Amino acid sequence: MRLIPQSIRGRLIAAAALFGVAALIFAGFSIGDMVDRFSRRGLDNRLDAQIGLLANTITPQGTIDRSLLAQIGPFTQHRRGWGWTIDTPGEDASSEQFSRRQSANARTERAEGARRYTRSRTIAFPAGAVTISVYAPQRVVKRALDGVVRPWLIALSALAAFLALATFVQLRFGLQPLSRLKTSLRQVRQGEVQRVPDDQPTELREVVSELNGLLDENEAALARARGHVANLAHSLKTPLATLELRLRETGRDPGGEMASLVAQIDSAVRHHLGRARAASPGAPGQLRVDLKTGIEALVAALGRIHAEREARATLTVADGLQVKCDPQDLDEMLGNLLDNAWKNASSEISIRAETAGTMVNIVIEDDGPGLSQEAIDRALVRGSRLDEAGEGHGFGLPIARELAELHGGTLDLGPSPSGGLRATLSLPG
Repeated sequence: MRLIPQSIRGRLIAAAALFGVAALIFAGFSIGDMVDRFSRRGLDNRLDAQIGLLANTITPQGTIDRSLLAQIGPFTQHRRGWGWTIDTPGEDASSEQFSRRQSANARTERAEGARRYTRSRTIAFPAGAVTISVYAPQRVVKRALDGVVRPWLIALSALAAFLALATFVQLRFGLQPLSRLKTSLRQVRQGEVQRVPDDQPTELREVVSELNGLLDENEAALARARGHVANLAHSLKTPLATLELRLRETGRDPGGEMASLVAQIDSAVRHHLGRARAASPGAPGQLRVDLKTGIEALVAALGRIHAEREARATLTVADGLQVKCDPQDLDEMLGNLLDNAWKNASSEISIRAETAGTMVNIVIEDDGPGLSQEAIDRALVRGSRLDEAGEGHGFGLPIARELAELHGGTLDLGPSPSGGLRATLSLPG
C-alpha cells in the first residue's frame, strides 16, 4: 500500500491535513498549559490574600487571637472543599472549627482533602514558627481549564475544517490550468487544434513552449518524410508501370509470372510507404477533415473533367461532418471512387455520408452497368484491369482500399439498387 498519493492534488491535501492536525494538537497543548498556569496564578493570588488576612490574627507572642479569627469567618464554605489551618507551637485552628454547619460526612471531606490545592506560609515568632495553610478544591483549576480549553479546541477544530475546505477549493482552482492543458493536448492529438494555447500560467509557459516546439519538430519531420515518400513513389511509379506494359506485350511474359511479381512489388512499396507515413509521430491521420467541403470540391472538378458524359451528381452530406484522415489521402481515395463512378454512370451519381457508431460511411453509387462479384474481386487486385481498352493501370481502387485501411477504415464494393456499382468508404469519425 502506497503511503504517498500519486496525484499532486492528493499529496497537497495529505500534507495540509497532516500539518493541520499537528498544528491543532500543538495549539491544544499550548493553550491548555497557558490556561492552567493563568488559572493557578489567579488562585495563588486569592489564597495568598487569605493567608495575609489570617496572619493578622496571630499575636506577637505567636498565639491565635480567636476574637479576630471569629470576625474573619470561615473563609469559604468548608463543605465545598475550601478552608484553612493555623498551626502554632501552642494551639491549632481550622476553618472546620469555625464553620457554621459541620460536615455531616467526614469520609467525603477526607476524599476532598486528597484533591486539594494548597498554599502555605511559615512565619517566625519568638515563641516559635507559625504555619498558615489555605486550600481550595482541585476542581477549581480543572473547571477553569475546561471552561477555556474546550471552547478553544472547538474553535480550532472549526478553523481546521475551514482550512481543509479552503485547501480543497484552492487546489481545485489552482490546478485548473493543468486540466485545461490536458484538454488542449487531447485536442491536439485528435486534430481539433494544431498547437497548445500560449496563454498559460507562468509556471506552465515553459512546459507549453517545449510541447509546441516538439509538435513543430514532428510536423517538420513529417513534412520531410512525406516529401521523401512522394519522391520515392514518383520515381518508382513510372518504371513499374512501364515494366508492366512491356510484360503485356505478346511473348514477353507468356505465363504472367513476371507481371504478378511486378504487381506484388508495386503493392508492397505503396503499402509500406503509406504505413510509415500513417504511423509517424503526429501522423496526419489524426487530423479532422470537413467531409462536405472536400467532396464538393472534387465533384466540381470531376464534373468539368467528365462534362461530356452529362452525368448529374446528387450530394447528401450533413454540414460539419468530419473524418479523421489526411486531407491528401482523402482526396486520393474519393477522387479514385468518384472518377470511376463518372466513367461508368449513365446519368446519375449519388453521394451520401452517414455516421455509423464511431465511423462515417461515404456511399458512392452510379447507375451504370455495374460489376459482377468476380469482377469486383478482380477490381481490388492491384494492376488488374477490367477494361483493357481504357486508360490507366488498374491501381485506383486498390490504392483507395489500402489508404482506407491505413487510416483505420475499409472500402467495400457491391451492387447498387439502380443496377450500377456501390462503393462504401468507411473512415473513423
